[in-house]
Amino acid sequence: MQYRTLGRTGVQVSTLALGAMNFGAIGRTTQDEATAIVDAALEAGVNLIDTADFYGEGESEEMVGKAIAGRRDDLVLATKATMPIGEERNHRGSSRRWLYKALDDSLRRLGVDHVDLFQIHRWDPTTTDEETLSALTDLQRAGKIRYFGSSTFPAYRIVQAQWTARELRLGRYVTEQPSYSILQRGIESHVLPVTQEYGLGVLVWSPLASGWLSGAVRKGQEVTTSRSKVLPERFDLSIPSNQARSEAVERLAEVADQAGLTLIQLALGFVNAHPAVTAALIGPRTLEHLHSQLDAADTVLSADVLDAIDEIVAPGTDLAPQEKFDTPPALLDASLRRR
Repeated sequence: MQYRTLGRTGVQVSTLALGAMNFGAIGRTTQDEATAIVDAALEAGVNLIDTADFYGEGESEEMVGKAIAGRRDDLVLATKATMPIGEERNHRGSSRRWLYKALDDSLRRLGVDHVDLFQIHRWDPTTTDEETLSALTDLQRAGKIRYFGSSTFPAYRIVQAQWTARELRLGRYVTEQPSYSILQRGIESHVLPVTQEYGLGVLVWSPLASGWLSGAVRKGQEVTTSRSKVLPERFDLSIPSNQARSEAVERLAEVADQAGLTLIQLALGFVNAHPAVTAALIGPRTLEHLHSQLDAADTVLSADVLDAIDEIVAPGTDLAPQEKFDTPPALLDASLRRR
C-alpha cells in the first residue's frame, strides 16, 4: 500500500481508501460481511474509511461503527452531511442548525467522540459560505471534528469558500471529494487545478465508473451489477453516451491486457496517477470485490499506458456529462437562469 499526505494537514492516508456506501441495504451487505471487509482492508494497509449519514439514512455509519470498535485510533474516519435525511424540511443542507444535529447523530451511530474529516456532501445554494464555515469552525474548536472538507463542489464554489474563509478568518475546507474516472475526466479542466492551487487533498469517488471499469460490463455480456438494477438507464446501450462508454471500455481492456493489468488495476492506477489526487475511494460489496481492487494498491502506470488512455478518452472529457453532480444549479433549473 502506498501513502500520501492529505492536502496540507500532515495526515498520511492510503492511496486506496474504503468507501462504505454499500454497507447495509444499499449493497445488501450484512454486518458480518461489512466487518470482514473492514478487517481485510485494514490488514492490507488501508487506513481511511469514508461514510455518510445519507447512506441508508445512517445504516452505513452504524455498521462502520461496529466494525471499527476497539481500533478507532488506528484509522482516519470520515463522514458527510447535508443530503436529505427523512421528510423534515430542515433535516438537510449546510445550515448551522442542521450540521450540529447531523454531526451529533453521526457520532452516536459511529460510536465515537470525533471524526477526523467531516465533509459537506453537496454544495447547498440556500446557505452562505459564512454560515457553513463558521459552524464547521466552531465544531472543530469543540473537538468534534479534526478537519472539514467539501464533496462534489463546482470549482468556482471551492474558490469562493476559500476566499470566504480567508476574509473572515474562519477554518477552511482542506479536502474535496469529486467523482473521477477514465470515463469521466471533466474535473481535470477545472476542479483539479483549483484543488492544486489551494493545496486541498482529493479523495475521488466512483473511480470504477459505477462498474463500467470493473470488468463486469463488456460487450456481448449481460450486465448483472447491482448498480445496473438500481440505475438501468446508465447501462442502456440505446443511449449514445452509454454506447461511447462501451466502446471506450473495450479499447481500454485491450490496453490493460497489453500492459499485463486487469481493467480495475488500469482504472485505479489511472486516477492515482494524477498529481492532484490523494486517494481513490473503493466501495466493495463483497470480499471478492475488495481483493480485486486491492490488487491495484501498488499499480503504477507507465507514460505509454497513460498516453494510450488519453487517445481513447481525451483529457478533460466526460463521456456521460448528464451524470455530473457538480453542474451549477442554473443549468438544471430554468427558473434560475430566467427573469
